[in-house]
Amino acid sequence: MNSSAVIAKPAPSATTMARNSDEYRDIYTSLFEQSGMCMANLDLGLRVREANVPFSRQFGRTAKDVYGRSFCDFLHPSVQGKLKHQLTRLTEGQHARFAEQMVAVGPRDSVFAGELTGIAVRSGGRVDTITVLVKPDDADAAPQLASSKQKLLSQVDARILEGVAAGESTVQLAAKLFLSRGGVEYHVTTLLRKLKVTNRPALVSKGYSMGILGIGQWPPRVRPEYIR
Repeated sequence: MNSSAVIAKPAPSATTMARNSDEYRDIYTSLFEQSGMCMANLDLGLRVREANVPFSRQFGRTAKDVYGRSFCDFLHPSVQGKLKHQLTRLTEGQHARFAEQMVAVGPRDSVFAGELTGIAVRSGGRVDTITVLVKPDDADAAPQLASSKQKLLSQVDARILEGVAAGESTVQLAAKLFLSRGGVEYHVTTLLRKLKVTNRPALVSKGYSMGILGIGQWPPRVRPEYIR
């Protein structure tokens, strides 16, 4: 027999495979419960099957309260459509994972920005569960309410902030406000600088947290006392 021949290893026994499966399950459970990350598992209808304590606290509810609810209920309307589309593609097996900026609704209708990661979990070759991880952006400290004496925004800036909060694209805003796409981007950049944020989801979150955008209104509206 050739000494260089490959010697096949015996296949693992059912007992060994079961033991390994239990070990992986224990590791996952420990990560889910003790990592400190906001994590939840969704069924293929995007309803919450289970949520860990950090997830429940971030959204101001107990695990019992979030169980069975659509995950999209926790997303701000400005990003619901886009993120639901991404999550649905995971359930259909079109992608294994995605990471996107998000705006979500927390305790007492507070709004916060962050990153959402969605992961398709397979069983027997088919997608069985969607795991979501929510990473809120670092707060600067508690967001400060803008003084109503500060006329922060021009009429155009206010309309653009409302459009961004409603999920409208640059092209839609340009057509609606009779501006060029470059003009819209200029005003968006101005808003980012004024509110000291780096992207559109954070802009929406900051607008709500500072009290510039009115809570509970759809479509979003800038409160008139902040418009010059």
